[in-house]
Amino acid sequence: MLWIALTIAAAPLQVARNALQRGLVEEAGPWGATLVRFLFGLPFALALFAAAALLTPGADPQAGPGFWIAVSLGALGQIIQTALLLVAMRRSGFAVATFTQQASLPAAALLGLFVLGDGLSPAAWAGVGVTTCGVAVLSWPGAISQMARSGLFLGVASGVVMAVVLNAYREAAHALDPAHPVYAALGAVCVAQALQSLGLGAWLAVRRPQALRAVLLGWRSSWGAGFCGAAASACWFAALSLAPAGQVRAVGVLELPIAALAGRRLFRESLTLRQVLGGAATAVGVVLAALG
Repeated sequence: MLWIALTIAAAPLQVARNALQRGLVEEAGPWGATLVRFLFGLPFALALFAAAALLTPGADPQAGPGFWIAVSLGALGQIIQTALLLVAMRRSGFAVATFTQQASLPAAALLGLFVLGDGLSPAAWAGVGVTTCGVAVLSWPGAISQMARSGLFLGVASGVVMAVVLNAYREAAHALDPAHPVYAALGAVCVAQALQSLGLGAWLAVRRPQALRAVLLGWRSSWGAGFCGAAASACWFAALSLAPAGQVRAVGVLELPIAALAGRRLFRESLTLRQVLGGAATAVGVVLAALG
């Protein structure tokens, strides 16, 4: 299935993007590091869309009100979700924040069911339940610092916002050109990243000019995050145009072991036994949801 291959490709790209963005938080702050993902990813997104347009001669995009509402909601939500995740990574660790972000799976499944009518099988709902338990274990208050505890809850909040984003982008692609889902998904990526770059860039220029200055001065190190962000978004969007958000998020379980390895190798982080068990339960749950 094409959507599974696209999701598998998106997972390591997303981890790479998060790692690169995390390194930019010190100088640019969470909002500046968030802008890097969109501003420096836009040229790559446009290139991908141009290639898709050449390969889709019969495309007939219809950017009606439904598309603009969905893509605007997704764009705004993605800005908030990215900032929450970056702060969570600084407070609770790279891997743990990635684990707690998997709260997006049950939230995405429920939103898909009640808002878009996407149904899941009993096995998939069992996976959603197991994932929820895993996230609860990870985010349950324990013998950790107040800062780390706040990072856990910000990670969960990031996942909940991501669920809204995933379903909004799925709806945007369907509204733009349902007959050519991959083309429509890449078009939605371009529109979303343009809105995000203009909106967040203008806000930073007024409210956080020093953060915007840091982003522009650090352009050399930002291209990697931009490329990984654009490539990951293109894969996520295309997969969402082909399958329900809950199942797409489920296959994204690949990012969990990759994030754990990246946290250990790049940021010298270690996991407690409770975190390992919670992460394992989360992984099992998303696999069940995907297979279901």
